[in-house]
Amino acid sequence: MTENGPKQAVLLLADGTAFYGKSAGKIGTTTGEICFNTGMTGYQEVFTDPSYYGQILVMTGDHIGNYGVNEIDVESDGVKIAGLVVKNYSGKVYSRYQATLSIQEYLENEGVVSICDLDTRAIVRHIRSAGAMNAIISSETTDLEVLKAKLAETPSMEGLELSSVVCTKEVYYTGAENAPKRVAVLDLGIKKNILRCLNERGVYTKVFPAKTPFAELQAWGADGYFISNGPGDPASMPYAIETAKEILNTDKPTFGICLGHQILALANGIGTYKMFNGHRGLNHPVKNLVTGKCEITSQNHGFSVQFEDAQNSGKVEVTHVNLNDNTVAGIKVKGKNAFSVQYHPESSPGPIDSRYLFDDFVAML
Repeated sequence: MTENGPKQAVLLLADGTAFYGKSAGKIGTTTGEICFNTGMTGYQEVFTDPSYYGQILVMTGDHIGNYGVNEIDVESDGVKIAGLVVKNYSGKVYSRYQATLSIQEYLENEGVVSICDLDTRAIVRHIRSAGAMNAIISSETTDLEVLKAKLAETPSMEGLELSSVVCTKEVYYTGAENAPKRVAVLDLGIKKNILRCLNERGVYTKVFPAKTPFAELQAWGADGYFISNGPGDPASMPYAIETAKEILNTDKPTFGICLGHQILALANGIGTYKMFNGHRGLNHPVKNLVTGKCEITSQNHGFSVQFEDAQNSGKVEVTHVNLNDNTVAGIKVKGKNAFSVQYHPESSPGPIDSRYLFDDFVAML
């Protein structure tokens, strides 16, 4: 967007499909894997979720930016999406009295190239049929041949290791130092509210960069371990898989979320795969096979654990399944105090259907 108003912009998909709209956020060009989130609210939490790093995000909610931006509602140190695609864009207008910035100011400050006034419903239907693919947004040029050439240089998400890019670079602590329990956190792209949920339950955490050697985690003398969410292909992270194996050998309580769930599965010889379309939204139904109860969950992942591998493995038990497509949504490692889920129990879509998982973990410590 410029002083004279929005410019013409284009969204070009890797299969050659183009959608024309108006510029939003920063004027420029950006590439990444295109995906969609079906949540109606929480856009700021979504933008700052490190699991979205390297992705162009289509928001299916009809109005984006209408309640502005609040500094409290962030899940990391800044916006992590590579680009944004929306239908109705509020720009500099917002209604929430706690907001400190408009969405336009926020995206400009964070350098996020975006596009608006598009039929996001048509885009989502196309992605659902054609599958996940790379895309490019530009408000600098609408020359499709130029954009195709630039898009061809963008790597596939499959095989990308991204956790070491988004994780903390320095060790840090959260919670009360005199808390009764201590948890060592392997940061693969963690969200702030996960740490809050642990701190609220009397846990003091020490957060380590993704590639920290296990010996360094162990030296702190924690009561348990947490393996976080994050972006990229879990199969491209042998360092994290090896750390998870060493954590399991301690037999101390271990909890993994999202990417951490996939890493825990890989540490037990269970494969992962890139999904045709991932799960991203606030309305995914999951069944707890242990209790028989269902949960409304928040999800954000483009890779999944192989169901047959998990089912046939003698090392894990499948504890949760996604009721939309019967994918693995949770596992427990047999004979170990370790479990994981493919969704985000720290989020509030149910609103707190899944918070019991933190209680279960703390009870194990």
